Amino acid sequence: MKHTMAMSDDNDWYFCPSDHSVRRGKESRGLDRMGPYPSKAAAEQALEIARARTKAADDADARWEE
Repeated sequence: MKHTMAMSDDNDWYFCPSDHSVRRGKESRGLDRMGPYPSKAAAEQALEIARARTKAADDADARWEE
């Protein structure tokens, strides 16, 4: 059985940190694009999602170091 990896396409949502816009598709260059996100609403929350993930990782690191 052949396994294939799902590839992002131009229908995915992205957040552009340089101007805080939400865009559908890969309009921005890769370094200026967060995502993909499953919906426009999720892309609009990109910074909050990133902050929560960073905090969770920092908390896990702190527990590891104890």
